[in-house]
Amino acid sequence: MTRARYEQISTADTPYYHCIARCVRRAFLCGEDTFSGQSYEHRRQWILDRLTALDQMFAVDVCAYAIMSNHYHLVLYINQAEAESWSEDEVIRRWLLLFKAPVLIERYQKNECSSNAERKKATEIIEDWRQRLMDISWFMRCLNEYIARKSNEEDGCTGRFWEGRFKSQALLDEQALLTCMAYVDLNPVRAGLADRPEHSDFTSVQQRIRQRTQAREEADLPKLKALSATQAGSEQVIPFDYADYLTLVDWAGRCQREDKHGSIPEGYPPILQRLNIDADAWLKAMRPKGMPRCRAVGRFRKLQQFARNKGLAWISSGQQLQAIFR
Repeated sequence: MTRARYEQISTADTPYYHCIARCVRRAFLCGEDTFSGQSYEHRRQWILDRLTALDQMFAVDVCAYAIMSNHYHLVLYINQAEAESWSEDEVIRRWLLLFKAPVLIERYQKNECSSNAERKKATEIIEDWRQRLMDISWFMRCLNEYIARKSNEEDGCTGRFWEGRFKSQALLDEQALLTCMAYVDLNPVRAGLADRPEHSDFTSVQQRIRQRTQAREEADLPKLKALSATQAGSEQVIPFDYADYLTLVDWAGRCQREDKHGSIPEGYPPILQRLNIDADAWLKAMRPKGMPRCRAVGRFRKLQQFARNKGLAWISSGQQLQAIFR
């Protein structure tokens, strides 16, 4: 049974979530329609542009992304501390980049509220906006509705563009985060659209490689959350080294080739050793259905705690990942 989004997202357990949105039936998000010969490749840039814009509004950071022909993946981080540090004026400024201000807020900004009741109501509205600006559901809504409208307008049609609500998956620990980020970044390699990560167009790993090579930020791409090995256990950074991550994704991507099927080359990245992840289990997780479709991924105790916080008896995370989360 479908559960409400607030029952699936718990910032008390983790600020990291894997989100997937897929087009309805044969609608094309991107790619080329072999039946009509029409190309929708330009829509990939629509998504990147929108992610870049939303990054300036929400306290939700992009850790990884991959834009495919009829779906996309995002790994998102809820930056609650950032949102709570905003002044009321900053909350209003960000919200008005997305929506129009009600008359009461316009009066509040001009200090024209005539009673305490008006001022109190205005403050409540602003605090509600603050919560929405660090809410993944609102982030995804502002992304998906925008893309659906542009796509339907271009196609000259109306109706549903996405097959339903986006799917979300809680990433409860370092192993879950690392596995999911690499799984997302390797989507084009698994699909046979690229032979290595740096050739994987419209992915965060390609963006990271280019930024590392160019030693500068790309203004027209979403700002990616930093990778860092400092402050172990800190939720403010992804707790593994930037270079290690690129090496790991490159290694796993090369092992996805048919001539490397099932093989474990020597000298696999030491990050797997540090996190006690079996190399064979890791490569299995990188395969097309390696990431299970479940509400949360993580170690046994983390899953227990998440289930208790959500009022559930248990959450299954898939048998294929047990060697990773031992």
